[in-house]
Amino acid sequence: MAATTKTAIVTGAGSGIGRAVTVALAGRGFAVVLAGRRQAALDETLALLGSARASCRAVAADVTDEAAVEMLFARTQADFGRLDLLFNNAGVSAPGVLLEDVTAAQWSAVLAVNLTGVFLCTRAAFRLMKAQQPRGGRIINNGSISAHVPRPNSAPYTASKHAITGLTRSTALDGRKYDIACGQIDIGNAASEMTERMQAGVPQANGSQAVEPTMDVSLVADAVLYMAGLPLDANVQFMTVMATKMPFIGRG
Repeated sequence: MAATTKTAIVTGAGSGIGRAVTVALAGRGFAVVLAGRRQAALDETLALLGSARASCRAVAADVTDEAAVEMLFARTQADFGRLDLLFNNAGVSAPGVLLEDVTAAQWSAVLAVNLTGVFLCTRAAFRLMKAQQPRGGRIINNGSISAHVPRPNSAPYTASKHAITGLTRSTALDGRKYDIACGQIDIGNAASEMTERMQAGVPQANGSQAVEPTMDVSLVADAVLYMAGLPLDANVQFMTVMATKMPFIGRG
């Protein structure tokens, strides 16, 4: 591995946004460690990388499992010697039910992946990035339009994404002394498995159902590439990339 090669970890790399970002980073010359719960899905992403596949790794790891996260970062350090970029992308949602019908188990499951998992990966990245030479690196958190405004019947997901904004700010502040930059990309309606349901119409704030516009997921990958390509003395703190006509501005 060339000393100039940058190394990235992408969580949730087995599908959707994580897969698109992995392909884009590998195409830009990053050595990418693909992380996710399903090895088969990670291997499918790995197969899309062409000749770049040789410098990438697929590591099955559940971000809610502290030991698995530690293994993921230790494997990255052992194989590549450093970490330059962490894209905290893994996320789940709860069933779209009335708030009063959300179970404690559903609430906990969403927070475990969307918030605790991001924290565990961020903590591991701090420990690695501050000790490596040259020190520092970049962390990009996948927020959401829901980090700003909710959809109907989405309390667990919305709460988790609002919390990510606070964690992003704390990470950016606490990372300064280690040359660790942290920013957040808030994504609206990127075409993926999670947005397929929008083709049949999804609930709106006024009680109606509506088909919502989506955008190609490659546009999200382009935005992440821009953030990742900045020198560490510059940072995109928050970026929103969304389907132009989706109901965000004026939602509700």
